[in-house]
Amino acid sequence: MFQHFEPVSDRTYASKHLPRLRARLAELGLDGFIVPHEDEYLNEYLPDNAERLLWASGFSGSAGLGIVLTDKAAAFSDGRYAEQLPAQVDEDHFECLMTHDITPDAWLRDNAAKGSKVGYDPLLFSEAALETFEKAATKGGFTLVSIRPNPIDEVWQGRPDAPMAMIHPHALELAGEDATTKRERIGKDVAEAGADTALLTSPSSLAWLFNIRGGDVHAAPMPLGRALIHADGTADLFVHPDKVSTELPAHLGNQVSLHAEDDVETHLAKLGKAGAKVLIDPGLTPVHYSTLISAEGGTLIKGADPVALPRAIKNAAELQGARQAHIRDGGAVAKFLHWMSIEAPKGHVTEIDAAKKLESFRQETGLLKDISFDSITGSGGHGAMAHYRVTTETNREMKPGELFLIDSGGQYEDGTTDITRVIAVGEPTQEMRERYTQVLKGHIGLAMARFPKGTSGHALDCLARLPMWKAGLDYDHGTGHGVGSYLSVHEGPQKISKHAIDQALEPGMICSNEPGYYKPGEYGIRIENLIIVTEAEAIDGGERPMMGFENLTWAPLERELIDPDLLTDQETAWVDDYHAQVLAKIGPLLKDDTLAWLQERCIAIR
Repeated sequence: MFQHFEPVSDRTYASKHLPRLRARLAELGLDGFIVPHEDEYLNEYLPDNAERLLWASGFSGSAGLGIVLTDKAAAFSDGRYAEQLPAQVDEDHFECLMTHDITPDAWLRDNAAKGSKVGYDPLLFSEAALETFEKAATKGGFTLVSIRPNPIDEVWQGRPDAPMAMIHPHALELAGEDATTKRERIGKDVAEAGADTALLTSPSSLAWLFNIRGGDVHAAPMPLGRALIHADGTADLFVHPDKVSTELPAHLGNQVSLHAEDDVETHLAKLGKAGAKVLIDPGLTPVHYSTLISAEGGTLIKGADPVALPRAIKNAAELQGARQAHIRDGGAVAKFLHWMSIEAPKGHVTEIDAAKKLESFRQETGLLKDISFDSITGSGGHGAMAHYRVTTETNREMKPGELFLIDSGGQYEDGTTDITRVIAVGEPTQEMRERYTQVLKGHIGLAMARFPKGTSGHALDCLARLPMWKAGLDYDHGTGHGVGSYLSVHEGPQKISKHAIDQALEPGMICSNEPGYYKPGEYGIRIENLIIVTEAEAIDGGERPMMGFENLTWAPLERELIDPDLLTDQETAWVDDYHAQVLAKIGPLLKDDTLAWLQERCIAIR
């Protein structure tokens, strides 16, 4: 199993760990410390040795922040974790807050004493992330203090070792473009930005640029490290020597110099002293590095990570790989859904049973390298927790009359998958059917969208929400995130969200389409497919060519939860066409009873 189900924390973490942290802060002359969820690479998913927020508070979600002051502390997350945060964090030690109610910088501004000193680790903050706290410090009359090493690391007893997964080449037929060509075109972009070199700190960017993969991050085949890509296309790659496989130097070639990861600071200092112009992404680069470059006399050129957009726009080989991976994955999901249709109504299937069974079907493909994230398997009220993670302590059997939500994905060398389906265990209520159909209408509205060049995901987000808004409903997460090519299941710079986004959608980008509805304590609904942004095409009678979406994910919807009377003729046609394609694409992977089941699931809904 790639996923384990043991609890990763408990509510005693704060009582056990805060006294140690506060004692160390007192020794350092600090009155507080900011604990972001992010690690030194500003990752969303972290290796165990970087789970500092988890260590301090007990919160295991993928988005959050803690602030520890001498006499009080607060833990923050967003709407996805509204139930999980107070469930995991002892509120005798941490005030649990949602960022839509109060932001961490505002809380700190109001709670830090005037004249106090609040520390932060400059490797865990980008310039953009730190800026809001700097403004809070000015308004609140306290001082922010950069502190290394991290005081949590100093008092963390039994801290896990840093990951040391070997780095290996990613095959050219899967990457679709050799690393030399990538470096040359990124180097030109660096030069056009007015820089001599660019500092790359995103593990996804390193993996894509050098056509390498690793295993330092759970459920994402990425190597942790740093890189400098120069305007002439040469590069320096900084990784721990123990990760360098025998085939890696030859794969990189003589225009890429390998260095120990710790040497990156020496190289940045040299660049600064030489007066170099260094391109940094202020949203991705740890402020520790940008400060070092400036302090040594270098010039910072601030702009987007030059690899981020090229990485997000998949080439023909990556798109074809994604299509193959999703058909393969869809076959595994269909086998699982068929198994659930037989076993779940018997009343003995648990959330862990379901997660294990789906992973086993994916394993049967013979090509699964990992899951793409820990499966979200929520029955009943657990389904209303958007990012619920089942453990042996929370595991429960599914009961008739409940809904079961499963959000999962696989990592295959040719593609990364992410799919969410909802299953009715027994007979659903009419309310459940109405809510599911409203979510489905939103899903269809986005899937059928046509839009001109330059349109961002922000402009399209309302298409997925409109059917719910009309019913007085909404959901507290984004509608879509970018997805990597055998990389992270969450990838920027594109996304589909109600929040402002500058990045336009470009042909070749992969996004998720996942509107949802959550009734606290009762059930959750989310329908998620991945989609590819397509090239602009002319529309009969139109004046401008329009882009659209190609569907990637193939698995049947839950017929028992669809109320055909709530669908328009166009929406009904979409469902029927989608199911016809599901049968055509994944039907050949199935046989006997499972194939017969799929054929029945894919007949017209009216």
